[in-house]
Amino acid sequence: MAVCTEKTLWSFMFLLTGAVGQTVIYPFTSTCAVRGSTVTLPCTFTPLKSFSDGQREVLLKIVRVRWCKNHSVCQGTTPSVYDSDSANIDPRYQYLGDKKTNCTLQIRDVQQRDNASFRFRMEADHPKGHFTNQTGVTVTVVDSSKMRIISSSDDKTVSRGETVTLLCASVCTFHQLEVTWFKDGHALSDTGSSLELDNVTAEDSGNYTCALKSIMETLSEPYSLQVEAEERQPVDGNLPLIVGVVSGVLLAVIAFILFIFIIRRKLAAAEDQRAVGGDPEQKLVETFLRYLVWCLLSCWL
Repeated sequence: MAVCTEKTLWSFMFLLTGAVGQTVIYPFTSTCAVRGSTVTLPCTFTPLKSFSDGQREVLLKIVRVRWCKNHSVCQGTTPSVYDSDSANIDPRYQYLGDKKTNCTLQIRDVQQRDNASFRFRMEADHPKGHFTNQTGVTVTVVDSSKMRIISSSDDKTVSRGETVTLLCASVCTFHQLEVTWFKDGHALSDTGSSLELDNVTAEDSGNYTCALKSIMETLSEPYSLQVEAEERQPVDGNLPLIVGVVSGVLLAVIAFILFIFIIRRKLAAAEDQRAVGGDPEQKLVETFLRYLVWCLLSCWL
């Protein structure tokens, strides 16, 4: 009896775990996309692991996954935008998931007919494992709205060497946006929704625009980016003082040399005057004093 009770308890817990785990989760139940863009519908699922047939636990395996449009259950002959059992699928719809946990769907080149509700359904190798989350994801298609550019820099004038990121955005929130970037009217090779300009120079200055790929009606207003010239190194505040000191020393040295040279000449002249008479000592003293004053004034100035 105890063994039977234990088996029953474990079977119940196993079944309960499987039942509780059977879910389909959409991170958001509505989104919008610009016509011609790409929109991604994230989705995760947890399948039923097993069920009890009254005597034993039967393991389940997911064998088919589907996405349908504007149908609450997405079963039977309901037209599917994606069906893992069918090869006749519109290539605009790409299943990015698997048959285990990921059920993400991507819609490329969004059209007005994609303005609808999309639901995911998993099907196992037994009907007990079939499940559809009827909440679904509602896609609203906006027709050719103009893009706009958002910059990582608050100021349109940036310094040389900085990094600036430009984002091409729309009124809608959508994923994996493919755009065409232009600089001064010339197309750039970048196609992502963001344009990163590393270590900018004066050559990066110009008017940038963006538009959804192949849809020029969505061309944004120009974003003007100006890169400042390289800043000059600041002048050392002590440089004038250093120059003044060096100049003063040089002038003093030159004055001293001139003073010695003049004294020697005056001494020689005094010797000559002594030979012919006169008072050379008095004249020598006067001359010495005059040149001493001159040298001091020269050194000071």
